[in-house]
Amino acid sequence: MSLPVSPRSPSGPRRRSLLASAAGAALLVGCSGGSDSGGTGPSAADRARARAARDSQGLAERYAAVMAAYPGLTERLRPLRQEVVRHAEAFGAVRGSASGSPSGSALVSPSGSASVSPSGSASVSARAAGPGEGSGAVPGSEKGALAMLAKAERELADRRAGALLEVPGELARLLASVAAAGAGHVYLLTAGETTEGVG
Repeated sequence: MSLPVSPRSPSGPRRRSLLASAAGAALLVGCSGGSDSGGTGPSAADRARARAARDSQGLAERYAAVMAAYPGLTERLRPLRQEVVRHAEAFGAVRGSASGSPSGSALVSPSGSASVSPSGSASVSARAAGPGEGSGAVPGSEKGALAMLAKAERELADRRAGALLEVPGELARLLASVAAAGAGHVYLLTAGETTEGVG
């Protein structure tokens, strides 16, 4: 015995379709690239980009301080520092003219604060040594100064590599590229250590 088929087919969406649509809409809203602070402040990507710019600016200042303290290292460090300045610009810092320093460069962060990086001045600021350095001065030897720069580059490259999963695609690619460049800088800064004493 067969069951009779209802002559009237249900009109409108079925319950399963409504549930699936609601779940899909929730996923789309949860995965949107909008601001994570309700639209009242900068997004996580903007904050990460600003921090990366500040970090690169601080590193450029360290290079400038070492070059000022050890003019003999200037030719070796100048290309690395110039690349770090370009990294800061790629993250949104703007290069301006440094007053009182014809060969220096001033970088203005996305937040608008300026930091001057002298490359000819003998003074070394506490900020040039960067965050986490207790003394605020360039080490007393060229080898120590190069080791300080290599350590700063390594820590920054590691921090940027760790942040790759927390930022959107384009910024993640930029962070990865700059982290790789930083790892290359570490090699160049420490290359003399491994070849000394050989031969």
